[in-house]
Amino acid sequence: MAGIFKAYDIRGIYGESLTEDIMFRIGRAFATFVKCKTVVVGRDMRPHSMPLFEALARGLTMQGVEVTDLGLCSTPMLYFGVGSLGADAGVMITASHNPGEWNGMKMTRDRAIPISGATGIKDIERLVMENAFAPPAPRPGTVKRHAIESDYIAHIRPAAALQRPLHIAADMANGMGIVEARVLQGMKGLTIDPLFDTLDGTFPNHEANPLLYETYEALQHKMRAGKYDFGVAFDGDADRVGFTDEHGAIIPMDIITALIAQDILARQKGVIFYDLRSSWAVKEVIEAGGGTPMMSRVGHAFIKQQMRDSDGIFAGELSGHYYFKHNYYTESSSMAVLSVANIVSRAKQPLSELVKPIQRYSCSGEINSEVHDPAAAIQRIRDRFINGRILELDGYSVEFEDWWFNVRASNTEPLVRLNLEAKSRAKMELKRDELLKVIRQ
Repeated sequence: MAGIFKAYDIRGIYGESLTEDIMFRIGRAFATFVKCKTVVVGRDMRPHSMPLFEALARGLTMQGVEVTDLGLCSTPMLYFGVGSLGADAGVMITASHNPGEWNGMKMTRDRAIPISGATGIKDIERLVMENAFAPPAPRPGTVKRHAIESDYIAHIRPAAALQRPLHIAADMANGMGIVEARVLQGMKGLTIDPLFDTLDGTFPNHEANPLLYETYEALQHKMRAGKYDFGVAFDGDADRVGFTDEHGAIIPMDIITALIAQDILARQKGVIFYDLRSSWAVKEVIEAGGGTPMMSRVGHAFIKQQMRDSDGIFAGELSGHYYFKHNYYTESSSMAVLSVANIVSRAKQPLSELVKPIQRYSCSGEINSEVHDPAAAIQRIRDRFINGRILELDGYSVEFEDWWFNVRASNTEPLVRLNLEAKSRAKMELKRDELLKVIRQ
């Protein structure tokens, strides 16, 4: 059971490491730690999300917590619900893009402020392991149902500013993108052709992870058989989204960050965050638009906190998370899609031409290496690459005149992650191979 408490959430295999009994105890521990009176809870489409919700609600209400049940919703909808309803905390029952046998929960405080390993998950784990709960409340809490979808749609849709009709393809991956995309469906001037738009928590068609190239195969096939302005692919709980251009070519997520930032800054100047794996071009585009670029370490908890601390207006991660101040400094994949739609509808060029000037450097993409000792592998890199501009915000980064790299250890697996970029493809490939040789030796 201890292994289910991760750096950013709780995840385990249903019926093995995550059971109704454990979820009940987590509910009691959550209420004990957060000291909440009201909690908003949503869930994804996995067949075991409902019994896990019922167990969690029993634990919360035993502690006197009033539970607002949002039912089936996307993770961005849950965050909106916590903020808009003024709740003390929130829980989304989901395992995101993990296979169907997995489940878990993402947790927040009030205003959708995330609870991470460093800010509460480890404390909740200790309470669960020790059964160290506050005494049951003299009067148990209750569970009330609340439909959030129409309010969320009304919250996001005013951002639409389409200048011409658009036709897009959307891979829902049988997940909560089906619900998230209801923001976009039925909008004047926007036609969406869906793929895999039946809720099915077993993910019968493909893994719901837009970081994997194979995730896009069905979407690319559909786009090449039709005529679309761009394509989108949601992850399992719809807090991430990937994009393809009109030809079906996958657009790196950091390039989408730059494109959306460019558009936002044309109307409003401010601080925009990007994670440290992002292309040099992201910072350059933000500066050119009159914004203030700020680098963040990887992870939604870190980015959201930095956005709050600096009043950031937007942020993007290489993993496809797009954060908007407008949605309580949290993700909204439908708002990201709407932002790209607005941009494409105004332009005389297709999306492939709009991103071409931003894709000015050669990137390796994130390369994972399984190693026996990640710390030792990273130390070998530290010992060898010491002459550039060193940054240790997250892992080990070194920037040179014509290339840069970052190496980080995975939080959960024996992996070293490498990201590298150079001003020429030849230099990128040369340095990529050099670094991988040191990492994998």
